[in-house]
Amino acid sequence: MRELGTIQQCPLREVWKNEARDFTTWLAEEENIVALGDAMGVELELIETESSVGSFSADIFAQEIGSGRKVVIENQLEDTNHDHLGKIITYAAGKDAELIVWIVARARDEHKQAIEWLNQHTDSEFGFFLIEIELWTIDGSNPAPRFNIIERPNDWAKSVKASEGYSETERLRLQYWQRYNELAIADDAFSRVMSPHKPSKDHWTNISIGSSDYHLALTTYTNEDKIGIEFYVKEDQNIGKAVHSHAERIAEILGAEPVPFMATKASGIRFFKKGCNFKKHPEKWDEYIQWQLDAAVKLRREILNLNL
Repeated sequence: MRELGTIQQCPLREVWKNEARDFTTWLAEEENIVALGDAMGVELELIETESSVGSFSADIFAQEIGSGRKVVIENQLEDTNHDHLGKIITYAAGKDAELIVWIVARARDEHKQAIEWLNQHTDSEFGFFLIEIELWTIDGSNPAPRFNIIERPNDWAKSVKASEGYSETERLRLQYWQRYNELAIADDAFSRVMSPHKPSKDHWTNISIGSSDYHLALTTYTNEDKIGIEFYVKEDQNIGKAVHSHAERIAEILGAEPVPFMATKASGIRFFKKGCNFKKHPEKWDEYIQWQLDAAVKLRREILNLNL
């Protein structure tokens, strides 16, 4: 029988002695803020650290890629306390943030309840995350971080409430992405490497694949017999051009029609699967979504293999 290692938890202060100088600096690095976003199901991009809010400063000010929603992140390498609970609300107001993230060593019960209450009593535009950060080693290895989501927005309940003002098409899109979230989380091949974003009324939903320069997006089309997936580059058109040269090969792998695009700043490729009308055939949603999940896994693999 193969010998197994022993997992041990490492004290946070052994690695990050100073919260602002060490932990915030570490978290602000691209790969680490992407890892935080993956745990949350949100694609994050750093704006600045120690962001001024009157005479105070928020540890990290970021935004959600795609939507542009502003994100405030407050770090606390100790048990939660009332002082930091007040800070996250103050910073959220000062930065006009819609996502508020409180990262701590340990969440006390009264503060779990407070964040849960805030999520229940704010509308669908706002969300509060309470996250515990841990460090683990295996047989004396280098410590590995793990983000544990303790409290998160109740997106489904808020979406249902918000949908009261939606059109019929918008409600269908919301329901489609809610079903997509359920199937995505249950799909091992997808959930091992990617996370679904919050369901919305939009005709697309973004998927982070580990870079702030580009991402994937799944798409639906209201009155057309097609669904899609796309590789989207925000600004660097050289990346878009590099992928264009592989369009036909990737399209064959996905079993979809490729449509490269090059806009003023954005670029990328859209892939369409025809014969799929999500509005007319809700009974086929699971079939459509499964194709998109499989396509996302394949497209991510092909993009990463290009070493962009």
